[in-house]
Amino acid sequence: MAKASDYGAFMEKFTLLPGSSSHELPLIGLTFAVKDIFDVDGYVTGFGNPDWARTHQAAVMTAPSVSAVLEAGATCVGKTVMDEMAYCMYGENKHYGTPTNPIASDRVPGGSSSGSAVAVGAMLVDFSLGTDTGASVRVPASYCGIFGFRPSHGVVSTTGVTPMAQSFDTVGWFARDPEILNRVGKVLLPFPDDNPVKPTQFIIPEDCFRLLSIPIDRVAQVLVKSVEKQFGSDIIKHVILGDYVEEKVTSLKHFTSKENQTQEYNIPSLAALSSAMRLLQRYEFKNNHEEWVRAVQPDLGPGIRERVWEALGTTDEKIDACQYLKTEFCSALTDLLGDSGVLVLPTVPGPPPKLQTDTSTLESFGARAFSLLSISGVSGFCQVSIPLGLHDNLPVAVSLLARNGSDCFLLNLVQTLYGSIKEQVELAEKTSYLA
Repeated sequence: MAKASDYGAFMEKFTLLPGSSSHELPLIGLTFAVKDIFDVDGYVTGFGNPDWARTHQAAVMTAPSVSAVLEAGATCVGKTVMDEMAYCMYGENKHYGTPTNPIASDRVPGGSSSGSAVAVGAMLVDFSLGTDTGASVRVPASYCGIFGFRPSHGVVSTTGVTPMAQSFDTVGWFARDPEILNRVGKVLLPFPDDNPVKPTQFIIPEDCFRLLSIPIDRVAQVLVKSVEKQFGSDIIKHVILGDYVEEKVTSLKHFTSKENQTQEYNIPSLAALSSAMRLLQRYEFKNNHEEWVRAVQPDLGPGIRERVWEALGTTDEKIDACQYLKTEFCSALTDLLGDSGVLVLPTVPGPPPKLQTDTSTLESFGARAFSLLSISGVSGFCQVSIPLGLHDNLPVAVSLLARNGSDCFLLNLVQTLYGSIKEQVELAEKTSYLA
């Protein structure tokens, strides 16, 4: 019965009241939940695994990101379920159960911030905190039909957050509407900016949209028509991102494999980018957690177990090349976008997979997904996933990316644009229904 009432989103429920009840506080009256990766004074940070919880003491301080939203007037109502050790993007947890996707109950909710996304999507809280290393805010946001924001790498403190891979770890957040998403941003971001800046260009990478398993126009055209209505058509540019990256990022040659070149539904340069990201992620995960894993031999779920032990076998070969690639790719993407340009991407290549989908199917889907997801991961750019309603009764999403440090610009832009996006979504859904 508990699972039915809270969609299985919560590890534990408690109430942390804001430091003040002043009506002038920006988040007063809002409730939130936090992923079980954040330290909360007096509670054990469970990291998605009972053996981790059993072998760690209760936190003696609260993570600064959690304290910030409490001090801004919000009330915390509990900790949410996550994938074990943050090492999956689907949201299935064999120990604590899989939070129920509030839009499609037979589909995965996305992970690793599964419970945080479900709590928002099911209207149990107004917003929630999660983390995003490789995918863990953007994917569950898209699968649960809500907004998810991954900030620029390094701009929101990760102190008091159990690390996964520090080169990519970020504190992100979820909301059902862009206004609350932006209000949370103004609290968490170090230099909040209330002055909307007009974007200089919206770049549509046609090759990335060809990775979609649903009609391309259902995602791309909804966004394009919204932009045209708001800013005019001259602002829209089309590119082949894979070709641009291959030309400008020469260090990718260290990560290009024959498999990347021949795989169906693949952009070779972005597949190489994804390979580099996952290598560095494995290496940093090993440095963070090898000692604990070898000492405790934790009970890990299928898929997670294999990834963890693969990470523990990682060497430092090519790690310097990974770091150089990050710098080179960030520079190339900055040149492409300019100061106020926006890159438009599908958040994920398709709808959420069914629960308990076989591993080989997920691997193929995951390879395409990480070609898209690694773009902000490796560059450190900020990214917001925007819900675009339903296609065949399953959630659809699009993402906007902006250069590192442009977080407030991006949040303001989404708030400005969303009214026309909603209009286009309603038209698209109506057209689909009539067809």
